[in-house]
Amino acid sequence: MTRNVTRRDLLNGIAIGTGAGMLAPSGLLAAGEAATGFASKASRYYPPTLTGMRGSHPGSFEVAHDLAWRGKKPEQYQPLDEHYDLVVVGAGMSGLAAAWYYRKQVGHDARILILDNHDDFGGHAKRNEFHYNGRMLLGLGGAQNIEGLGSYSDEAVSLMNDIGIDQAFMDKLGESTADDYGMVLSTLTGPAQLGMAIPGPDGHVAVGGQWLLLLQGQGDYVSAIRELPLSTPEQDKLITLVGGDKDYLADLSLLETWEYIKTTPYNQFLTEKVGLAEETIAITNAWLMILGGYTGWNYSVLEACAGGSPGFRAIGWLGKAVSKAGVWVAESYLAPIRMFPDGNASVARLLVQKMIPMAAPDMKGTEDVVTARFDYSALDRADNPTRIRLNSTAVRVQEVAGEKVEVDYVQNGTALRVSADRCILACYNGIIPHLCPQLPDEQKQALQYGVKIPFVYANVLLKDSKAFSKLSANFYQCPNDPFQWVASAPDVAIGGYEPPRTPEDPMLMFMMSSPMEKPPTEGMHVRDVLRLARHKVYATTFAEFEQQIRNQLQSLLGKHGFNHTTDIKAITVNRIPHGYAYSYSGLHDPAWEEGKAPHEIGRRQFGRISIANSDSEATPLMNAATDAAWRAVQEQLV
Repeated sequence: MTRNVTRRDLLNGIAIGTGAGMLAPSGLLAAGEAATGFASKASRYYPPTLTGMRGSHPGSFEVAHDLAWRGKKPEQYQPLDEHYDLVVVGAGMSGLAAAWYYRKQVGHDARILILDNHDDFGGHAKRNEFHYNGRMLLGLGGAQNIEGLGSYSDEAVSLMNDIGIDQAFMDKLGESTADDYGMVLSTLTGPAQLGMAIPGPDGHVAVGGQWLLLLQGQGDYVSAIRELPLSTPEQDKLITLVGGDKDYLADLSLLETWEYIKTTPYNQFLTEKVGLAEETIAITNAWLMILGGYTGWNYSVLEACAGGSPGFRAIGWLGKAVSKAGVWVAESYLAPIRMFPDGNASVARLLVQKMIPMAAPDMKGTEDVVTARFDYSALDRADNPTRIRLNSTAVRVQEVAGEKVEVDYVQNGTALRVSADRCILACYNGIIPHLCPQLPDEQKQALQYGVKIPFVYANVLLKDSKAFSKLSANFYQCPNDPFQWVASAPDVAIGGYEPPRTPEDPMLMFMMSSPMEKPPTEGMHVRDVLRLARHKVYATTFAEFEQQIRNQLQSLLGKHGFNHTTDIKAITVNRIPHGYAYSYSGLHDPAWEEGKAPHEIGRRQFGRISIANSDSEATPLMNAATDAAWRAVQEQLV
């Protein structure tokens, strides 16, 4: 199949031809196309309702790739008669937070311009909005979790409180979420389940239960594993590993055991010591893949087991002594997480509406942000001090004579230039050396060290939930499939939004993929693994993603009456090749002294230019993004 991303991606949603062994797809809604119940092509510009390829969509990355890969950018720019107090490059969470902190300290009349290369704001926090049969359905286009505010810095808590997200509202979000919704597990012993689904000879075998606990040897793990479509020898080996019935490191001393689990890849342990086959190893890797973005070949035994994978109970008394750590860590990952029906897109919308009220003049705040419709034509109006300019890719940011910063960008093919007293780069680290070639070499090298973790989020509109409702859980791990998580979209009824309630109601399926290459990438540095995965995301066309989705859902739901050709009404694929911030690997990265790690060197202030993103904190969390924004603003105001 020809892999011409730009060409093929423009086919968003168009029916793809049938082939040997492939399911025959039906026609889908193409991006922006009219269909029954959907907004017409003549409606106002409103990116959340676009289907097809989203996230890093066609038009959002080509200019940046020309700059980074070929050193190519326009030779001349049209200077605009626009000078700002602050220009922010990037309208993700760090960029929006930087604008918020700056105007709060300088004053609401501060002139701020936020540039972004995408056609929507929010960065990884994108909103996928569908309308069908008179109902609005919301899905996750990216970042979704609001961690407990107790883990936030004072500055981050202040920002959240300013936009209406305080502890009382967090409690309300929790009360508004269905008790059995698997993506927001408030407790591992509650009614919500995290099931396991494995392809079998007659479609997927979906086994309910709380698999985070089962794989820690808690509950009736033997019966659950026996239900999986694995050979009996493979089941036996997995049961022995999970139950801790054998000490696989019995020939090692205590010190040797400790050294082994710190320096040996988890999957090497599973292969050499436990003897698991690749398809069984995938089951033990499922949770790691989504949480961290890569497999057990790039986690040590210690890291993987501490992250919730089985193994602690099977490495002697040392492991048994800390075997509860896996359960404790799994619990800590999940609670007290909360989310809006559209994930952190609502957090971005709250910030934007506060800074640009005319974008949603009737919106009250957290009580109706979920259902508010934004007027995108109001984002870049000259009569508002804060402006957001979309579809605008920065290509040069340079301090001039120590007096101002010039920012060159390309918007819809036109090369333009604005200036500002200060600039905050809230884009990702890897592009910054190309924007600012005058940075010191040490800083440029540091900025390019981390490789962002790629992901793919898909939302699939189904005409009803009759087939899905026959499963025993609403959230499944699918370790041997292209999309490792399959769940219903967030079941959060808040702000006038009502999720599907009966099997006859239309529903959204949420599917998430960590696009690792197979066979396993043993021996490869995790940064190179992530580069391969990023290439895979870009090289996979929408048609191929669509086929993967159809095949997987048909296999999972077909026995319950699902027919992909008639039941799927729309697909939105959010590819995120430059995804979550790189966190250092115990297997691959040295232990740097404080202040000497790449992210710390890379974020150094350069005159009137500061850097704010989650990369600069080496932490892929929203509160890290806001902390980085606070730091950058303070640098520029001191």
